[in-house]
Amino acid sequence: MRVLWVCNIMLPAYAIAHNMPYSSREGWLSGCLNRMSEGKKGDEAIELGICFPADGPISTSREVLDGITYYGFREDLAHPEVYDGTVENRFHVILDDFKPDIVHIFGTEFPHTLAVIRAFGRPERVLLGIQGVCGAIASEYMANIPEEVQASTTFRDRLKEDSLKQQQEKFKIRAEYERESIMLTGNITGRTAFDKKETSAINPEAKYFEMNETMRPCFYMGKWSEKKAEPHSIFLSQGDYPLKGFHFMLQAMPALLEKYPDAHLYVGGNNIIGKGKSRYPYFLRASAYGKYIKSLIGKNKLKKKVTMLGILDEQAMKEQYLKSSVFVCPSIVENSPNSLGEAMLLGVPVVAARTGGIPSMLNENKDGLLFEKGDYKDLADKILQIWDEPVIAAVYGDNSSSHARITHNPDTNYKRLLEIYNEIIKE
Repeated sequence: MRVLWVCNIMLPAYAIAHNMPYSSREGWLSGCLNRMSEGKKGDEAIELGICFPADGPISTSREVLDGITYYGFREDLAHPEVYDGTVENRFHVILDDFKPDIVHIFGTEFPHTLAVIRAFGRPERVLLGIQGVCGAIASEYMANIPEEVQASTTFRDRLKEDSLKQQQEKFKIRAEYERESIMLTGNITGRTAFDKKETSAINPEAKYFEMNETMRPCFYMGKWSEKKAEPHSIFLSQGDYPLKGFHFMLQAMPALLEKYPDAHLYVGGNNIIGKGKSRYPYFLRASAYGKYIKSLIGKNKLKKKVTMLGILDEQAMKEQYLKSSVFVCPSIVENSPNSLGEAMLLGVPVVAARTGGIPSMLNENKDGLLFEKGDYKDLADKILQIWDEPVIAAVYGDNSSSHARITHNPDTNYKRLLEIYNEIIKE
């Protein structure tokens, strides 16, 4: 069986072999690749090819490493709302060379998904993995921020043509590519009742396979302990655009500080309010959302209560989970956020929005607490419940860890992947 993966990033295995920088933001792909490589030593007869976006000579390269054939293709990842038809030409070359039995695409966020589906022309042999759902993101993008903020633009927004309204419009365009991709696909993998409902509404004829993801290896080791955590510390894995709900957390902070004056918020990801690694002053690179976040921090007197951590590698992320007293996922919409899965694996007490696919990941009042999306008062109440009842919070952590180790079990998920491949081939 010849399977061609179409990925959103250059996988670390290829980058490391060429001494190149790489991203580990989709580290579960590496975990899956490792299992696939181990399988080649056994009796699973799978020949694997991997495509990824790249610049320069790599974008037209073909290389075999450790029995896996790697192909590059050129795509403007900075403008994923722009469809470049020449990418289809590159995929024709790749498909003619590799001759896959199955094309497995990870995610619908970028135009290359539609390009490879069009080039392949065999929907019954396409397996489309759903990560986020662009259509839902487009409709929920503003996440209840004030209309004057939605309409505002900064110097940076005008220069980059990237105001909040333009960002939302770009997601609407991406949602159209996503919709066509789903309509042209014969097989879909998902993990939640939410993504099943969303994709079935677009293409009820596609066969839906449930398959969970395997997380990055380091999150299967270690266990959260209240004694080692910083009291009343909150961790958000990112907050650089409205969808992630950073503003809800800032609106909840005054109620938390009233009861627990030592409460502190730590936020990972791009720093949209601080100096960052830039030679330009903040007023030149501030986004409208960044300015809104700064205004909330000032209004609620939170300057000394919020720490922006910047982009963290996987080990730093793990350390931050373990030292936090609660992990919060305040997004207005999510499908199956890996940050939630990672926190659950480690047994960190969790408070998350009741939205999208999150209820499929976490058993409410058993693995953690859910709050009504967009309701910062309910968010504050749920965090206070975690802090007021530390023994119960620890039980939530134990339960969520046990649950996540089933959901994200590498052996189970790898076997499921092989089952799906074999069923597609059989049919």
